[in-house]
Amino acid sequence: MRKLTVLSLALMMIACGESAPTETVESLIANPERLAELRKQCRDNPAALGDELCNAVAEATRRRFMGDGNVPYTPPTEEPRF
Repeated sequence: MRKLTVLSLALMMIACGESAPTETVESLIANPERLAELRKQCRDNPAALGDELCNAVAEATRRRFMGDGNVPYTPPTEEPRF
């Protein structure tokens, strides 16, 4: 009985501890309204949100603006005439 109580207490303490942010770069890219909200919060008070979340916000903003970066170069089929 005592082991069960100790185990339950330990699990409750772990559950109440600090958890990882649920916002990922992909989830922010998919939700532009949330991204805009977090960008404003990171701009106004980055210490409140933390570096990890603000870095994810910055990366999501970069990917939305720049794309995935996999744009192939397709040269023209004919030589240009000057």
